[in-house]
Amino acid sequence: MTDDGSGASPARLPLDWIAASLRRERVRAGLSLSELAKRAGIAKSTLSQLEAASGNPSMETLWALGVALGVPFSALVEPPAPAVQVIRAGQGPTVHSEQAAYAATLLSASPPGARRDIYHLRVEPGAARESDPHIPGTVEHLIVAAGRLKAGPRGEQAELGPGDYMAYRGDVPHAYEALEPGTTFVLVMQHV
Repeated sequence: MTDDGSGASPARLPLDWIAASLRRERVRAGLSLSELAKRAGIAKSTLSQLEAASGNPSMETLWALGVALGVPFSALVEPPAPAVQVIRAGQGPTVHSEQAAYAATLLSASPPGARRDIYHLRVEPGAARESDPHIPGTVEHLIVAAGRLKAGPRGEQAELGPGDYMAYRGDVPHAYEALEPGTTFVLVMQHV
């Protein structure tokens, strides 16, 4: 998203891009609507609505579709990038969790030849954001900017504070939980 200087609220999910990306990746994978919906564990009607650029997909739905298609989350939500890109704090395309007070803003999708995405995350205390395994070979790198965070694979979570770094397999169940209000961190998702 380019800087328009308007100070507008966070961008809504780009439903037209999501619809086109879902159709493109589903056709590339040779899957029917029914088969993709089954693999992702969602209703066929939900997938049909998303491909028609309607509905309000949650983070969990989009992640499940990405895993079922074998593509990173960013492949479904990232619009074509301009030559110069500025994303002001709070202005990038943001998706919210149904499970917890958790919002992820995609800052940079993996460019051709590279296999990584960069996110800025805001998490508030309360329910943990449980994440299903991502595509095989995924490694997550995170660094806490503010607050305190409990993160990592189930059974191997660590508590982190400002400046702390952690790396772990993202292709196993893992979670993020804010331990203080206003917790923010940067997540680099490396797709091997």
